[in-house]
Amino acid sequence: QREQLLVLHVEREDRHARQVAARKQVVQAEHRVASLLGQQRQRLGVHTGRRDVGPEAIDGEQHHRQEDVDGAAGEAGGDLEAAAAEVDAASPLQVELSLIKITNHKSKNTPHDHMITFYRDWEKVRKEKFDGLIITGAPIELLEFEAVTYWDELQRIFEWTQTNVQSTFNICWGAQAALYHFHRVPKHALAKKAFGIYRHKNLSPASPYLRGFSDDFSMPVSRWTENLKSELPADKGLEFLMESEEAGLCFVADNPHRQLYMFNHIEYDTNSLGEEYRRDVEAGKAINLPANYFPGGNPSATPENRWRSHAHLLFGNWINEVYQSTPFKLEDIGKP
Repeated sequence: QREQLLVLHVEREDRHARQVAARKQVVQAEHRVASLLGQQRQRLGVHTGRRDVGPEAIDGEQHHRQEDVDGAAGEAGGDLEAAAAEVDAASPLQVELSLIKITNHKSKNTPHDHMITFYRDWEKVRKEKFDGLIITGAPIELLEFEAVTYWDELQRIFEWTQTNVQSTFNICWGAQAALYHFHRVPKHALAKKAFGIYRHKNLSPASPYLRGFSDDFSMPVSRWTENLKSELPADKGLEFLMESEEAGLCFVADNPHRQLYMFNHIEYDTNSLGEEYRRDVEAGKAINLPANYFPGGNPSATPENRWRSHAHLLFGNWINEVYQSTPFKLEDIGKP
């Protein structure tokens, strides 16, 4: 898990013409992005299973040519790679991705040459405006937010979204951090890690983000902390969208701040939980088998992906809302 940013531009052109052309490519979109990322991992010696890296960011601007995807998702392994593939595959719109990093943070695990080659500092793009931003998780959830070394800059990024980004999708620790920044809602440590595939309920079928969702669905959960539904303010325009009886609150919309808070991992690929489990076992950590994940509770068995379709649907719905709601002139983003 890592704290990362994904931003995208949705081009302003004739929608019908764009969509007709884009649909010809959408079938290959996920495979194309996976291939692109795989090529970069092979070249740079990056492992998809690693979720122990520092805060990086990924941003995207939608341009005329699909081939301009720019190879930019290079080191963006794990959940960010999955998010990038979901974003690209979930919509007929063409999305170009490029990387951003926290300006004053030096990653301990990502090669320095890779950072220089593929990433831009947030400070260098802060004057630009974007349609969408994704902030994903970091393996620091047991730290107090103020103890995180890049917390000051992350707070500036959250404020920047209010004037320069139309919609922000926060995932896992990123969601907890954003909820704390905007509403001072604390996170609470769990007695044991919430880890596995859990059933969730659709709390708002009329929400545009849940268009086409079933009433009951499953998704991966992997976290040591939680946010309590009872502690979210009732008078700030927050809308509860998903929750699980076992894993708690999952997905919240914050329309006044144009934020989405996703506390679980609908963007995970099939093997993500298994890779996390084996990593902890190899490190000698006390960890339970991920619940409802390995068939028959056998860690040698191949797990089944029961959430992929909902992941594509959610990201597709989000991009559609971004496309529909973003002002035609980017300079109008953030204006009353």
